[in-house]
Amino acid sequence: MRRAHALVVIMLLIAVWASFAYLALDLGQLFSAEAGAQMLKYVVSFFPPDVSADYLAQTWRGTLETIAISAIGTLLAALLGLLLALPASGRFGIVARVIARLALNFLRSIPELVWAALMVFAAGLGPFAGTLALAWHTTGVIGRLFAETLENASPEPAQALRFAGSRPALAFLYGTMPSVVPQLVAYSLYRWEINIRMAAILGFVGAGGLGQMLYITLSLFQQAQAMTVILAMLALVALVDAASAWLRQHLVE
Repeated sequence: MRRAHALVVIMLLIAVWASFAYLALDLGQLFSAEAGAQMLKYVVSFFPPDVSADYLAQTWRGTLETIAISAIGTLLAALLGLLLALPASGRFGIVARVIARLALNFLRSIPELVWAALMVFAAGLGPFAGTLALAWHTTGVIGRLFAETLENASPEPAQALRFAGSRPALAFLYGTMPSVVPQLVAYSLYRWEINIRMAAILGFVGAGGLGQMLYITLSLFQQAQAMTVILAMLALVALVDAASAWLRQHLVE
């Protein structure tokens, strides 16, 4: 076992060295005095942030837009993901299972930025494109998680209802769903955390929110305004992470 572990470590080191050599990465240039001075000069240009009343109000509107984009996108994804998770969990036969899983794989294999670019062409610039982009990608991710949750659910409660004469749909609704709903909601809240960050990034392709404000300010070399947007992003992510973690903990309990 020790020889096997040592061999794995040696192979990883060789792979890392080969990657540096292939990419021609020069770490010395990164940590040079000139590079450090340029980075420090650029970072200093972001301070102090713009805290004028007008720009704070504009940043607040962008924050609300980012929250709305992520919340609606996650909600749509949860609904569509649940619809696809039912056949993907094998409840409607092998053919439906394969088709649903292929659809979920297709949706999540396309990154959010690519979906956003496509939705901008379809729906135009603005928050609607960002919402659709998050919804499509998140449907693929959350649908797979929902399907695995349904597959791992205990079948005894639903079987007991079936043996008592209940219809299959009612047996699933009252026998299976109560045991998996907390996990489904927890997955949805976790994806909402991720979508908050992605909603900010999607603004770089014109999908609205704080991301679009950050892209515009950086493009115009308005570092003070960009710093205000960055601080708003940090505060938003921290608040959503804390609220989502609290909700997930209480749901699991």
